[in-house]
Amino acid sequence: MDTEISTVSTQDDGDVKPLRVAFIGSGGISRTHTGYFNKMKGVSVVACADIAPAALDWYKEKQGVTHLFSDYNEMLAQVGDQIDAVSVCTPNGVHMEAAVAALNAGKPVLGEKPMAMNAEQAQKIADAAKANGVEFVIGFQHRFEPRSKVLRDQIQSGAFGKILYVRAQALRRRGIPNWGVFGRKELQGGGPMIDIGVHIIEASHNIIGNPKPVSATGNTFTYIGDKQSEVASQWPNWDYKTFTVEDLAVGMIRFDTGAMLTIESSFSAHIEKDVFNIQIMGEKGGAIWDGSQIFTDTNGYMLNATPGFVPKYDYWEYKMRHFVEVVRDGRTNEAPAEHGVMVQKMLDGVYASAAAGKEIEIH
Repeated sequence: MDTEISTVSTQDDGDVKPLRVAFIGSGGISRTHTGYFNKMKGVSVVACADIAPAALDWYKEKQGVTHLFSDYNEMLAQVGDQIDAVSVCTPNGVHMEAAVAALNAGKPVLGEKPMAMNAEQAQKIADAAKANGVEFVIGFQHRFEPRSKVLRDQIQSGAFGKILYVRAQALRRRGIPNWGVFGRKELQGGGPMIDIGVHIIEASHNIIGNPKPVSATGNTFTYIGDKQSEVASQWPNWDYKTFTVEDLAVGMIRFDTGAMLTIESSFSAHIEKDVFNIQIMGEKGGAIWDGSQIFTDTNGYMLNATPGFVPKYDYWEYKMRHFVEVVRDGRTNEAPAEHGVMVQKMLDGVYASAAAGKEIEIH
């Protein structure tokens, strides 16, 4: 995949076809989506479905949306002919059912991360997209970052040789969300691994060319979130009584190329500071994602290099505009369902290995 970065949009300023978007799930993340949709010519939000009246009220009062529903199936049935695409912004536990319903209604879907609660559900989304001949775009914005493209281009050119090892870290020292359902495994699927670890795994996996995962080993630890705490932190007073996910998860993925990836992800860990980074080691060279630092041997010397210029752009806007252009203009889908399924299999693998206490195969 070669993500264009010279411009966020492939569109010119001429006339564009309208694109009418509906939301399933109208909470905070949908409002982020709406902010970007509002910047795009021809794109409008025309309908919303959410079980929370307050979420629908925001769209009525702030966006002037009149097609508001408590049931997304009713929305698709009653005003489906007025909807061109759907953005699913529900909690994790509803991703699959909502996405499949929209895909079965013939609507292209943008799905927020993680793709689903597990790989089986993710595969159902991919199958529904294929069966209905419509696109499913998974909302992994970090693959669209400039620093991701810098490293991906180096790897694709062969500059690093065979990729051997990747270390992916999404670590918070004390960052348990005190809102939403992030601490409830039955609704979220897991803790930091499926919430923030998914981002760094996905970005790493995409940078090295999306190899097939074949096995996983890992473990999870809960030791802070399920207890009341008086330690000062950015998000205090989380609901420790309903906290059933991990504080820390670590794992290792083996790919069919022979490369290995380790993942470290935490809501709470006794570390110096938060870390969100990727380190890559290849036969001929390596790199660190943060700062786009590249390490090679040249003319008898070990050299550290950084690009002299990296184009800058809002990669969240890129993600949103990419979805619009895939659906409306036939642009190649750079974040297809198949990639999301592989990421979900890696997450499942780490959790399954933790439960079994041994390495497990990924099928």
